[in-house]
Amino acid sequence: MGARHRTAAAPPGMPVSRWPVLALQAAFLVSFVTCNDAPPVPGDQLHIDRTSVPELCPRSVKEGDFVRYHYHGTFPDGTKFDSSYDRGTTYNVFVGKGQTIAGMDKALIGMCVNERRLVKIPPSLAYGSEGMAGVIPPDAVLHFDVLLLDIWNPEDKMEIKTYYKPENCARTVQVSDFIRYHYNGTLLDGTLFDSSHNRMRTYDTYVGIGWLISGMDTGLLGMCVGEKRIITVPPFLAYGEDGDGKDIPSQATLVFDVVLLDLHNPKDGIAVEVQYIPEDCERKTQAGDYVRYHYNGTLLDGTFFDSSYSRNHTYNTYIGKGYVITGMDEGLLGVCNGEKRRITVPPHLAYGEEGTGRKIPGSAVLVFDIHMIDFHNPNDSVSIVSYYKPDNCTVLSKKGDYLKYHYNATLMDGTVLDSTHQYGKTYNIVLGSGQVIMGMDIGLQDMCVGEKRTVFIPPHLGYGEAGVEGEVPGSAVLIFNIELLELIPGLPDGYMFVWNGDVSPNLFEEIDKDQNGEIFLQEFTEYINAQVESGKGQLAPGFDPAKIIENMFKNQDRNEDGKITEAEFKLKDQEDKERHDEL
Repeated sequence: MGARHRTAAAPPGMPVSRWPVLALQAAFLVSFVTCNDAPPVPGDQLHIDRTSVPELCPRSVKEGDFVRYHYHGTFPDGTKFDSSYDRGTTYNVFVGKGQTIAGMDKALIGMCVNERRLVKIPPSLAYGSEGMAGVIPPDAVLHFDVLLLDIWNPEDKMEIKTYYKPENCARTVQVSDFIRYHYNGTLLDGTLFDSSHNRMRTYDTYVGIGWLISGMDTGLLGMCVGEKRIITVPPFLAYGEDGDGKDIPSQATLVFDVVLLDLHNPKDGIAVEVQYIPEDCERKTQAGDYVRYHYNGTLLDGTFFDSSYSRNHTYNTYIGKGYVITGMDEGLLGVCNGEKRRITVPPHLAYGEEGTGRKIPGSAVLVFDIHMIDFHNPNDSVSIVSYYKPDNCTVLSKKGDYLKYHYNATLMDGTVLDSTHQYGKTYNIVLGSGQVIMGMDIGLQDMCVGEKRTVFIPPHLGYGEAGVEGEVPGSAVLIFNIELLELIPGLPDGYMFVWNGDVSPNLFEEIDKDQNGEIFLQEFTEYINAQVESGKGQLAPGFDPAKIIENMFKNQDRNEDGKITEAEFKLKDQEDKERHDEL
């Protein structure tokens, strides 16, 4: 029975049922004769020489383990009788189950992956006195050069070894999450079969719903973004007996070195983390507002993709109107001026499966650290906050008044734009004459001398979308802290000169000093200046007197011949009421 048992066994390279029928050629017959002439070896003597042992051996072969190994089989004289290398496939077998010759069953015990052994097996532990027809002669000593590539056991489970975990781990992978990760995939002996790094693209997939091999579906659960782990998957949780038909052989244990880069769930909304909020927050952003903010944009693993700071220019946009990605449209609502917040946007509310190409990969979660610089609404008007008024505040500024005032000008975030104090002189204007931005013309109205107020001016009443290059950013809200120091009452709306008393009925003759019936500019100028000096007339304050007088002269010189005749000369009440530079 023992002899029959040995005859039924096959060389470790292939079970007897798979061993091909070999033709008995002359060369083999010569080899057999040579082997038969070799001296006999004691029947129970098994010799093992460990020719190469790896430094690390986390696991060694035990009875019941399944192994994959390569071998060269030779007779003592070096003649080869079999080799797994020639077939291009490992020999795969359970150890200690009688699936290979007895000597090999014993020789494999205690081996490590990547260990190499030279095994000399006597006939009593090989094919005995019968040998194997056409291949192994009777009483042959067999030499095997064995390299172990893989070990696993049917009782094995998927194994996880985490070798880096970030300190902050607010969320871990759960069933049905979508993840992006990089990996190197090797066999147990270290042979690389695949790598996402080599493709320079993450592997993107749902977890726990059968899109992956069973071992990875389980092994990726519980990971944090940034975590690195090694997942060892036995073949029955991987590609099993069939392998993948290409790079993964049959019954191969797989080792995945994984780093998780991204994680979200299709049901996720945006996440907002407020990092700083000012104490004074009278107003928050709403849909339809126009905002200016700075941001740093990163992927979930911290990879930088964009920053407004690097451009030294805020990002300016309407919110709630689809001008930005959906997640930011939502995340920028309810923000105070000066507030800092982190907005985490899942891909279905950002750039989706396609991404943007080079900087933002497909299915990427985006993280924006934003700082709200200012915001306004196109319907906003000038806002005025008076924080000091003198007790006697009866004379209020109006259009046409000449004002002298000090101001400090800043942006909403406190950035200083300008200040009259640094020049040591007031800013002087005629109110309502277009000498300042429209919002300032509005903000200075109804103000009394000594009053102090803060004026908030939206950009459409300030410097608009263009701003002032190098000084005022485009679409910026302006803040002026103003103190009115002097008010010189102006003339009635539309008038540049008025009489303070009755007008002479012989006005033309009084101006025409040489009585030649023609008034020239010099005569006209001298006469008006004399009326102003005597208090009989008044020019509009804040303008160049010579230009006002010149304009008055030109209005009277109707034929534009450089002189005024009595026929041309008309008083104000004789003129079209819409023309105001007349006498």
